[in-house]
Amino acid sequence: MEKRLYNACLEGSKSSLLNLLQEDALLLDRFITGRYPETPLHVASMLGHLEFVDEILTRKPELAKEVDSRKSSPLHLAAAKGHLQVAKSLLQVDPDMCLVCDVDGRNPIHIAAMKGHLGLLRELVDARPWAARVLMEQGETVLHACVRCNQLDALRLLVERVSDHEFLNSKNDDGNTILHLAIAAKQTQTINFLISNTTVDVNCENEDGFTALDLLSQNQRDMKEVVESLQRMGATRAKYKPLSNRELRATRTKILLSTQDQSNGISKPKRRENGKKSVKKAWVEKQYKTLMVVAILLATMAFQAGINPPSGVWQENGKSEVSDVTSHNAGYSILAYNRPSLYDKFVKFNTFGFLASLSIILLLISGLPLKYEFFMWVLMITMWAAVTAMAVAYLQSVDALTPPHTETSIYSTVSISLLAWLLLMLLLFLGHAIRMIMRLVKILQKSVIRLKYAIFTRLGSV
Repeated sequence: MEKRLYNACLEGSKSSLLNLLQEDALLLDRFITGRYPETPLHVASMLGHLEFVDEILTRKPELAKEVDSRKSSPLHLAAAKGHLQVAKSLLQVDPDMCLVCDVDGRNPIHIAAMKGHLGLLRELVDARPWAARVLMEQGETVLHACVRCNQLDALRLLVERVSDHEFLNSKNDDGNTILHLAIAAKQTQTINFLISNTTVDVNCENEDGFTALDLLSQNQRDMKEVVESLQRMGATRAKYKPLSNRELRATRTKILLSTQDQSNGISKPKRRENGKKSVKKAWVEKQYKTLMVVAILLATMAFQAGINPPSGVWQENGKSEVSDVTSHNAGYSILAYNRPSLYDKFVKFNTFGFLASLSIILLLISGLPLKYEFFMWVLMITMWAAVTAMAVAYLQSVDALTPPHTETSIYSTVSISLLAWLLLMLLLFLGHAIRMIMRLVKILQKSVIRLKYAIFTRLGSV
């Protein structure tokens, strides 16, 4: 029965549909209550069978709200194919379907605009104008979609019907407006339309700090007229825009420091401040994640070693051979009875490593502003201490489990390992200490330079 219904949909045969419904009056209801990849209304809407669509909507208007496996409604498919009359029939049943988005985050207005179906786009916008303001993936508007698909006529219609200054200058996740996209795609007609007939901001910067003229700097030979048009509208490059007071102070400080370095014969490569910040931020985030994983691992190891000490625990109570006094109790550590001094050292180092790891975890999840390089160094030193404590606890466990006749060979191996470990820790400590001292020296040098500059400025003013 369902196969015959789909064949009728493909042919658009209204008479076949009526015959099938006479045989089974609940045929269409099963597509509402069941789970199907698509409904007959999807197929008919995609193929543009208007009479078939109207008959289904008359009998079961609820099917207009059903979506297929890609969350596309029948209105999505009609918009994609440009079937205007079918779309009108669907809108009469439920105009709110203009707001439904598919798996790609697109509603019927987005699809009609990207396909350039102007008549259909006009009907959809008139039905639900605010649906045109729904954002798609990457924070893009329907205007971005028009530019990406080079649909200038659709862009004109949307600017006329729903666009205002704020919506027209909306940025996507990369900070690009529709003017940035049009320039990147070299769409001359779109650029001329935007700067001549809209209130687009010609000096708006994207996330990389580029204005429209900055993007055109590499294509001036091909787009000289566009450059001239932008300049007539007051467009400037980002580096020519006036600086704020904060930016002016930062620039003066950079000039002072670079002048002092040149006088000392030191040449430093130029780096963008944003690049430095991004690299430092990435390093801090990487260290943050690494410390969290290692701290959890160490805490787990220390906890297991604490409740399952070397040599295990007594399984039952024991009595002295001389008297009836209990010599040991079940559940207590065997090592604590046989070698109490070694057990005491093991517990101390294991507990220190456990608490140090828990402290790191607590600080990392506390929400305190620890994502600074200095605090990361402090946490790393704490981690070194925890790792060292766990290493010592491991050596004591090996000592507790080693029989007397093999102690000589085991001790030699342990001694070599301990020496290598201490040497590695010393090298790491020296490396980080030298790095920290160098940074402190640089900070002091900059402070002295600023102090000298302030003194000279006051003396000059006197």
